[in-house]
Amino acid sequence: MKRNNAYFLLLVVMSLTLIVFSAGCAKKEMVKEEPVVQAPAQPSGEAEREKALAEAAAKAKAEEVARAEQMAREKQEAEAKAKAEEEAKAAREKAMVAEAAAKIEKEASRFDDIHFAFDKYDLDTEARAILAMAAKWINAHPGHDMLIEGNCDERGSIEYNIALGQRRADEAMKYLVNLGVGNSRISTVSYGKERPLDPGHDEEAWAKNRRDHFVVTLKQ
Repeated sequence: MKRNNAYFLLLVVMSLTLIVFSAGCAKKEMVKEEPVVQAPAQPSGEAEREKALAEAAAKAKAEEVARAEQMAREKQEAEAKAKAEEEAKAAREKAMVAEAAAKIEKEASRFDDIHFAFDKYDLDTEARAILAMAAKWINAHPGHDMLIEGNCDERGSIEYNIALGQRRADEAMKYLVNLGVGNSRISTVSYGKERPLDPGHDEEAWAKNRRDHFVVTLKQ
């Protein structure tokens, strides 16, 4: 009877041990099957450096763009200023040229017309004196040329008076060239009877219209 009791007790102990062991294994397996929740990764030092570099690059790019825009504005302003100064200079020069031309025209207006006898183109003493003054003036002003306009009175045909007016202008030109005026600085034209100084129809008007007129021009 004692032996049976001991055998029974041993079986109970073994059964309890087996139960405990099985429970422990099951618990272990359950623990293994549970999902693992990882904590969010913290930024590393490398990421921080990359971020800093990106920010520095963006800042440098913005500064570069700002400098380029500033340089473009300064260039535009400088060009506008230079253009304004150039236009102002051109305006001053134009005004000076106009003033000089007006002065010269006023001075040249003292050259009286030279006059001719009826149907003649030879120069009298008074005409030569006027041409001598004209030659002296034109030689002293190398930046200017002279145009001689030949004219006639109303008598005679248009064709005849055109030819006569041209001979009168050419005669005055030859005299100026003989006084030292360059041939290239003098030009001539004939208006015949188309530009009368006096519209009258008598000898007094005709005498005024038989003439050479002098026009001073700027050298081209």
